[in-house]
Amino acid sequence: MTLPDGFVSEFIQCNGTNLHVVHNGGGSPLTDQRTPILFLHGFPEFWIAWRSVFEKLADDYLIIAPDQRGYNLSAAPQGGENYKAKLLVGDMLELTKQMLGDRPFVLAGHDWGASIAYALAMTAPDRVSKLIIANGVHPVSFQEAILDVPEQAAASQYFHVLRAENAPELMAEDNYRRTLAMFEKFSATPWLTDADRNTYREAWDKPGRLEAMLHWYSSSPIIIPKPGETNIEAPLYGADRSKFRLPMPHLLFWGMKDQALLPASKKAVAEFCDDFREIEIADAEHWLLHTHSDFIADKMREFIA
Repeated sequence: MTLPDGFVSEFIQCNGTNLHVVHNGGGSPLTDQRTPILFLHGFPEFWIAWRSVFEKLADDYLIIAPDQRGYNLSAAPQGGENYKAKLLVGDMLELTKQMLGDRPFVLAGHDWGASIAYALAMTAPDRVSKLIIANGVHPVSFQEAILDVPEQAAASQYFHVLRAENAPELMAEDNYRRTLAMFEKFSATPWLTDADRNTYREAWDKPGRLEAMLHWYSSSPIIIPKPGETNIEAPLYGADRSKFRLPMPHLLFWGMKDQALLPASKKAVAEFCDDFREIEIADAEHWLLHTHSDFIADKMREFIA
């Protein structure tokens, strides 16, 4: 697909995995002195998830937008064991090491990209100068909401569909009808054009990609009880707050009409932060990066500055 003006596309070997990344650092991001921002997409998107936001920041910041492991043009190794969070975090640490050296960077994540952003910020707080999340969840806060708030448990039941053995076949049926419905189920989608649908289908249709994308669900430690299920053991529930802290300034954007992630899922996030700021967007839904990009870009600029 066409890249934004001033951006290039390249492949970088990270821990044995060939990752595709789009950036505006020209031939040498290492020498670009602008503040770097790493943008992490979620399911079922790829690097374009943040495009309408980062295009508005590209003049003043070094933008790094990878396809994460298993998505679009990045490699998709077979087997769920290849999609554990520590490996996905390791990909991004190696990618930024090669592109930025030891420079710290601003980290932004949405959906599953937010999950990896949180894990990365906890693993390497010295590398992350500021953390920005848009409708994504801190793992402990999310797990506690699932077990404490029946409405969040109900909203998360789709995990079981995406974790099923036949999920790749099911999600590919009818020209990816159900995968496209992941957009439409959780948000109004006036931004999703026919051209966008074809772009996503092309990404999902690459060999092994849909299976790899679904491994992000099956490999997650989050426990989703089925209706009526009791005596749930969830390692993250009630976890020691000190082990999941976020010492860097943290900005959270939250679309209040999100049907997949209810406000309860973010309730405990502030408990893990030394410097926490939250912006609730009353009329935004899950895909707020597409519907509220101007607002998000403006507030990111204020926060980073």
